[in-house]
Amino acid sequence: MITTTKFAKIAKFAKQVLYKATFAVFVAFATFVVMVDGQSLSPTATELRSKFDHRIADIAAHVDGVVGYSILDLTSGDRIEHLEKAVFATASTIKLAIVYELFKQAEEGKIRLDEMMPLDRSKAVGGTGVLQQMGTPTLSVRDYATLMVMLSDNTATNVLIDKLGMAQITSRMQSLGLQTTKLRRHMMDTAAARRGDENVSSPADIVRLLEIMNKTPDAIALLKKSKESRLRRGLPEDVETADKPGELDGVRVDAGIVFAKNRPYILCVMTAYLKSDAEGERAIEDISRASYEYFTRVGSQFGRR
Repeated sequence: MITTTKFAKIAKFAKQVLYKATFAVFVAFATFVVMVDGQSLSPTATELRSKFDHRIADIAAHVDGVVGYSILDLTSGDRIEHLEKAVFATASTIKLAIVYELFKQAEEGKIRLDEMMPLDRSKAVGGTGVLQQMGTPTLSVRDYATLMVMLSDNTATNVLIDKLGMAQITSRMQSLGLQTTKLRRHMMDTAAARRGDENVSSPADIVRLLEIMNKTPDAIALLKKSKESRLRRGLPEDVETADKPGELDGVRVDAGIVFAKNRPYILCVMTAYLKSDAEGERAIEDISRASYEYFTRVGSQFGRR
C-alpha cells in the first residue's frame, strides 16, 4: 500500500526526471536553432528568397515540357531545387564528368596532359566541333580537352573517352556518390541511344560534381574558357562562370559555377520532353538571370547596392 508520503516522494521524483528530460530537449533544440540560425537568412532576405523561389518556379511551370533544377548557395549551403533527383539525359553536359576524370587521372600519374596524340580518323564523328573537318592533326591531351569544352567537339570527346576509359569515368562518378551520373555511350552514337544507353544524370548530382570540381583549379580554369551557353546569356559579360551546356532534340541542359561578387553559386537546369527547344533555352536563360539577380542582392549588406 502506497501512503500519502510515499506518493508525494514518487511524484516529486517523477517531476524531477520530467524536468531534466524537458531541459535536455530544450538545450538540444536551442543548439539546433543556433546552428540553423548561423546559416539562415534574415527576415527581409527570407522574403527576397521566397520571391525568388516563386519566380523560378513560375518560369519552369510555363515551359511546355519538364524542367528540373538545383541551385546551391556556396556561402550558406542553401539549396533551391525542383525535380533535383530526377534522371535526365545530359547531352554534352556529361563532358563535366570527363573533365573531372581527366584531371584526376593526371593527378594520379595515369596520363600526361602534354602527351601528344595523332587523331585516329575512326573516332571522327559529326555534330559540333572542328576535328571532323580536319585530317590527322597531332594534339596534346590538354588540347583535345580544350576543344571538347570550348567547342563541345564530339570527336575530341570520343578521343578522351577512349583514353580515360568509359567504365572508369562512370565508376569514378559512383565513387563520389553520384549514383545517377552515367556515361554509357560515345558522342553521336545514335544506335546506343536508341537502345536506351543514354548519358544521364540529375540536377543534384551535377551540382555536387561542380562543387567537388571547384577544388580543382585546373579543371575550373578549363571550364571558364569562352563558350556559348544559355547560362552565360543570363549573366553580365564580366561575370566569370565555369560551365558546360548540352543539347539534344527535346533536351536542353546548362550547368555551371557562377562567381557572383560576394555570393558565388552553382546552377544546374535540365529540361526534357520539350515541345519547343527554343522555349527550353529561354527558360534556362531566364532562370540564370533570375538567379544572378537574387544572389547579387542577397549577398549585399542589408540590401544596399
